[in-house]
Amino acid sequence: MAVRPPAQTVSTGLVVAIVGFFSSFPIVLQGLAGVGADGAQSASGLMFASLAMGAAGIGLSLWKKQPISVAWSTPGVALLAVSQAPEGGFAGAVAGFLMAGVLTVIAGYWRPLSRLIAAIPAPLAQAMLAGVLLSLCIQPFQAMAEIPALALPIILTWFVVGLVNRLFAVPAAVLVAALMAAIHAGFDIPTPERIIAAPLWIAPVFSVEAFTNIALPLFIVTMATQNIPGLAVLRSYGYQPEPAPLVASVGVASAVSASFGSPATCLAAITAAMCANDDSHPDPALRYWSAAMAGLFYCCLGVFAGVITSFAALAPALLLGTVAGIALMSVFASATLSALEDASYRQSAAITFLVTASGISIFGLSAAVWGLVIGGIVQIVADRVPKKA
Repeated sequence: MAVRPPAQTVSTGLVVAIVGFFSSFPIVLQGLAGVGADGAQSASGLMFASLAMGAAGIGLSLWKKQPISVAWSTPGVALLAVSQAPEGGFAGAVAGFLMAGVLTVIAGYWRPLSRLIAAIPAPLAQAMLAGVLLSLCIQPFQAMAEIPALALPIILTWFVVGLVNRLFAVPAAVLVAALMAAIHAGFDIPTPERIIAAPLWIAPVFSVEAFTNIALPLFIVTMATQNIPGLAVLRSYGYQPEPAPLVASVGVASAVSASFGSPATCLAAITAAMCANDDSHPDPALRYWSAAMAGLFYCCLGVFAGVITSFAALAPALLLGTVAGIALMSVFASATLSALEDASYRQSAAITFLVTASGISIFGLSAAVWGLVIGGIVQIVADRVPKKA
């Protein structure tokens, strides 16, 4: 006898997919462009990012019978948006995606690596994330000065809808951004060559730079701000998943999809809460269907990634940056608060934030890596200096 998902979980899954996809796909496109992807590569990357998180969400939820929501790494792609393409261009970045996925698999089962990531102080990890997001979150205000007629309707829509329902603020802004893009193009919207996105295999070009500037920062920020919090959210709703299979599984999904341009797949936090709470289904034992259905809808959206990227290409770069910036605003605010809230870490967190936001590159290491290193050294020294009474 076939098992059918409860109707309430189908509707919850649809809402989760709409919120998860349309709240952050502009950030994915900016991240891919930031490391050298062209239009076709971006379409393939967005498609396989959606398929990877959809398939992983379906598989893990049905396997563990828990609402395990999976997402692309929004902080990770935000990091890519302010990065430079390594040696080999986008093929070098793909090698970084692949290595980050492998590191995630290792972290799932090799405890020393997972402990090392967990040992990074949360304020410093959040400060690094805030530093990465700063340049993206100021883009809406830059757009207000340069393209006010296009940017202001998007920002006002986000603000007004957010007063009523924060979950739908960014999707509503995306719809207005689509209208603004159409207006900017004079409603001369070319028909895409393909309705369904074409998979594009990108042979990875491995290098030390791909590891230090793409793989390592992407792995750290995804583990610290997505995978670990995602597990914590599930526990907060009474579920007790075994971490290793979940972390390793999203690592495998990342590694498999990397060569098609997909950056990073991870455990979700916000959409996990949507799938695990009482609104998902009254019976906690059936809420896993919400995450599984969200995965199905993610896959459906991913198939049309080519149409989405073709339409996004009609808009000025700052228009897409406006949507990405407002989508990341709450993440930036939360990361900044978490970074500076603990007075004992405030100085080192501020230094981590500033070094990361500076965009420096020394000895081939990116600003995000230097932010953690310098901030960590400052904290270690401060902890060892005797405090005056």
